[in-house]
Amino acid sequence: MLVNIPLTDAERAAVDDGQSALDALLERLAVAATPFSPAPRELRAEPCRPLP
Repeated sequence: MLVNIPLTDAERAAVDDGQSALDALLERLAVAATPFSPAPRELRAEPCRPLP
């Protein structure tokens, strides 16, 4: 599968090095803006009131 999908060094580390590398990649991606929208962390909705 790695042969068919080009990965960045950080993505490859997340595959090869385990959970800590995956967590670091996910944290970095959560604050990275996309070309046409804000960063995923900025898209989070405000917490709403719980339902009765």
